[in-house]
Amino acid sequence: MVRYVAKKFLYMLLSLFILISATFFLMKAIPGDPFMSEKKVPPEIQARLMEQYGLDKPVYEQYFKYLGGIAKGDFGISMKHQNQEVTDIILETFSASLKLGLCAIVISVIVGILLGMLAALYHRKLIDNVAMVLAVLGIAVPSFVLASLIQFIFAEKLGWFNVMGFDGPLDYVLPVAALSAQPIAFIARLTRSNMLEVLHADYIKTAKAKGLNWVTIMFRHVIRNGILPVVTYVGPMTANIITGSVVIEQIFGIGGIGKVFVDCITNRDYTMIMGVTIFYGILLMLARFFTDIVYVLVDPRIKLTGGKEG
Repeated sequence: MVRYVAKKFLYMLLSLFILISATFFLMKAIPGDPFMSEKKVPPEIQARLMEQYGLDKPVYEQYFKYLGGIAKGDFGISMKHQNQEVTDIILETFSASLKLGLCAIVISVIVGILLGMLAALYHRKLIDNVAMVLAVLGIAVPSFVLASLIQFIFAEKLGWFNVMGFDGPLDYVLPVAALSAQPIAFIARLTRSNMLEVLHADYIKTAKAKGLNWVTIMFRHVIRNGILPVVTYVGPMTANIITGSVVIEQIFGIGGIGKVFVDCITNRDYTMIMGVTIFYGILLMLARFFTDIVYVLVDPRIKLTGGKEG
């Protein structure tokens, strides 16, 4: 188990290094500089700004300096927010995105698994048909379209919720619903298909023949084996929710890191773009890393396979 975790951790560090390097050199490849604007900046002021941010140094010096800063948790200084550290801006705005993302992840897993279980247990009945129709709609309708639609219906027309903002508990309902709709649909379909397969497996028939009651069979065998694909999907789901929140935060006026990311792209704030991109990458890699560990705990056979491969 230790060897398996160490191997995954090393792969994560390698992926992070590649991400940092790719992000840095892509930013350098973009034409122009971050101080370009409609007003022409005098050459002496532009030279002073380039010197202040170290952009007058050779690219390889900038690269190694940036790597050293990342190793210390320093993403540099924002080029558009005066005298503000990128790290401070990220930490200040990430709390809203974290609350939104965690709520959407929890709702997605709980509702998706329940819908999938009900659809499997009542296969080819009304509950199954309704659940699968909802799942198809959830997958087919993009989150930003759903967000605009429910915002118009439940906030603008019915007045049940605020159109924008993220102040009280009720303000979570619409953005979380828009963000979790697609993951719920995927999880419901995954759970349903895998549970149907498990319910017809030979070991379930054997458990019934031994006289085990239905509750024991469900919790000890069916649910544990039925949610394995869901555990695998949690990593990509986290990625989808985190990146998807960029658009949702814009629609609902949530002052999270997603809104900051869009603004820094518009303003050509290169250090902010690189900082937020790498921060997103770290979050997604950590989500994938912990997903792999949880998968081993749920299905111990993976641990044996990992040991043989190592």
